[in-house]
Amino acid sequence: MALTPLNPAERDAALTLLPHWTLSEDTLAIRRTLVFGDFAQAFGFMARVALVAEKADHHPEWFNVYNRVEVRLTTHDAGGLSQRDVALAQAIDSFVD
Repeated sequence: MALTPLNPAERDAALTLLPHWTLSEDTLAIRRTLVFGDFAQAFGFMARVALVAEKADHHPEWFNVYNRVEVRLTTHDAGGLSQRDVALAQAIDSFVD
């Protein structure tokens, strides 16, 4: 996938496909917070995402406390949001939606 940042029109179009994600204030990333039944479910989700992320060579910034996982996606090499982030967000959504 291209390592170029999405332009504003591409970014807005991508966000219509990702209703559970919000654009960061600096418009360089998208974020989603997920809440699971317990720590084991949250950790299992993170393990599934880790396998997909490693295969795509695109790793999320995330934070976990007990049953909550906060995910932030950006493409540092592109200097902002890219198609890689959209693809990983869609994969993440497939695990929980």
